[in-house]
Amino acid sequence: MIDFELEPQTLERVKLYHMVAEQMMRPISREYDEREHEKPQQFLEAMWSASALSDAVPESGSKSDGEKKNSGPRLRNLYTVVTTEELCWGDAGLFLSIPNSGLGGAAVMAAGTPEQKERFLKRFRGGKPKWGAMAITEPGCGSDSAAVTTTATRDGDHWVLNGTKIFCTSGQMAAEKSEGFVVVWATVDKSAGRAGIKPFVVEHNTPGMTVVRVENKLGIRASDTAALVFDNCRIPFDHILGSPEVRPEGGFKNVMATFDATRPIVAAMAIGVGRAALDFVADFLKQQNITVRYGISPRRLTAIERDFMEMEVQLKAARLLTWRAAWMLDVGKRNNLEASMAKAKAGLAVTQITQKAVEMLGPLGYSRQYLVEKWMRDAKINDIFEGTQQINMLIVARRILGYGSKELN
Repeated sequence: MIDFELEPQTLERVKLYHMVAEQMMRPISREYDEREHEKPQQFLEAMWSASALSDAVPESGSKSDGEKKNSGPRLRNLYTVVTTEELCWGDAGLFLSIPNSGLGGAAVMAAGTPEQKERFLKRFRGGKPKWGAMAITEPGCGSDSAAVTTTATRDGDHWVLNGTKIFCTSGQMAAEKSEGFVVVWATVDKSAGRAGIKPFVVEHNTPGMTVVRVENKLGIRASDTAALVFDNCRIPFDHILGSPEVRPEGGFKNVMATFDATRPIVAAMAIGVGRAALDFVADFLKQQNITVRYGISPRRLTAIERDFMEMEVQLKAARLLTWRAAWMLDVGKRNNLEASMAKAKAGLAVTQITQKAVEMLGPLGYSRQYLVEKWMRDAKINDIFEGTQQINMLIVARRILGYGSKELN
């Protein structure tokens, strides 16, 4: 029998994260939306102090002390998407500002050696927080990530990076703060095409890496999104993730493996924002003595009831797709189709849900009196980063039809 219930240990953690979202994030949500480039230091310090909570990941099928504990997979990715939803119910921008290895860490996990994972992802070194970022998008290279022009040239025991990267989530913190690092995707051989693209770890304050701009954004304004320039940036030779050898099965496939891990997380972010808007609308309707009547003929439903039920359906569908994609990764199944399905569905659903929430509340929804208009602004990025809606739909079509990029583009 298929079981969609979460384990008791996970449910306890969800309650704890919901308290953080409700008591620590919601009260400062509006403030740091308006003060975009200021960091909520008190919140960040509190989250870093409490970050040991994220280490206690429940293990599926775990036994009692007297029995073996390796009988089931560790559901780390499922646990991550569930808790991500809770924190983004609080505030998606603040969630992205919490010190963590982020997209950079996902790239290390996807492409790094065991030694590199230990070295770059060690959570504590002198008790300081670690930020991670991934630099892949360029001014002339957006959705076609395989077209990167940033170069990595070997010079003895070093690599020399040259190029410009834009729209790097947490790029400023990762590049400038102690214990931060940026994973930069660059080509070691332009003639090899996609196979020549490799990831490199550039640690904070490395000479030649410069933050040239921090973007002013529509939403998720509490997080920083930076443009980085690499000008003869020298890094040690062993900072290339994986093998430097150019092979057809390597290169860009590591980029896609990174997205297979991170797209369910972005989908969970979207679900958190969508749920925030849906919960607010539900409370608002109750205050207006409007009851949503379940179990009656659709012909008898009001327009508000139909809209609200449709919002619920879309959110739940996105959540189930996201849980499935994360679970598949946890148990070692290939999830590239499911990760793109979850990302595409959640991005579209949250955009529609938040827009409908604003519409249902009328002028109050459009005003700054409530956070509904902010959630609508925060929602749209989930339809853009980590692969746009169109790109993810294209990936889904290719996987289902068995086509490659040459046959279907």
